[in-house]
Amino acid sequence: MSGNLIIMNNMKINTSVPNPGGARASGRSVALAGSLHGMVVERLGFLIASGEFKAGDLLPNADELSARLGVGRSVLREGLKVLSGKGMIEARPKTGTKVRPRSEWNHLDPDLLAWRYVSPGLEDVASLFDLRRAIEPAASALCAQRASQEQTSELRAIFLEMEATADDSDRFAGPDLSFHQALLRFTGNELLASLAAVVETALLISFRLSDDRSDGQRHSLPLHKALLEKIEARDAEGARLAAVALLNDAETDVRRVLERRGNAAAGRRQRQD
Repeated sequence: MSGNLIIMNNMKINTSVPNPGGARASGRSVALAGSLHGMVVERLGFLIASGEFKAGDLLPNADELSARLGVGRSVLREGLKVLSGKGMIEARPKTGTKVRPRSEWNHLDPDLLAWRYVSPGLEDVASLFDLRRAIEPAASALCAQRASQEQTSELRAIFLEMEATADDSDRFAGPDLSFHQALLRFTGNELLASLAAVVETALLISFRLSDDRSDGQRHSLPLHKALLEKIEARDAEGARLAAVALLNDAETDVRRVLERRGNAAAGRRQRQD
């Protein structure tokens, strides 16, 4: 039998999977939320994404895995189908279910993004913002060219709501998400609009990593306003550059938070030693 068989007799499967977006990530896995096979997807997906199960590893057989997860075989089978659809595993007759190489995973899947960024490092942050920079500046430029007067007015209304909630990070999250999703919708491009879930997950992760500032999210308002004004002025290149500036600032903020947390953790280890 090829691959490395994962023995789970001494492995405890955590029944609570960290959710990077917290309660805000309501748009992720809506179809699976609260279902038994959704629970299977969350637990196994997180274990695979976090490296507990590595590429080439064989998952335990259906009887053992069902018992460990506390679900029936039919529920397990449905959960495994979802993970297979994400490119994370493959089932082969007489061989079993194997974890596929990470290069074959659907890394734009919102669930996979969320699992990957539960405990991100600086390299993960760079990848996340590379993704956002590949999407949002271009969308902002198209939005400046194509958005109707009604749509730019809606974007302005969303921004005013951001201003009103900027001192409360939890309340700010809703209009902030709406602003960035509207940029995609108002391009008039259905393919770009379909990336809204990806951008939502990426934004929630970014937001979680930077929401411990004492001033809430007020610091981000001038950059959002600059982007809005370029769109209202039909300045496509200005909108693109404003979006880049917004993302650069957000990445700097996230990196600062991670470095501060890393330094704090190092200090705790030194005190323990």
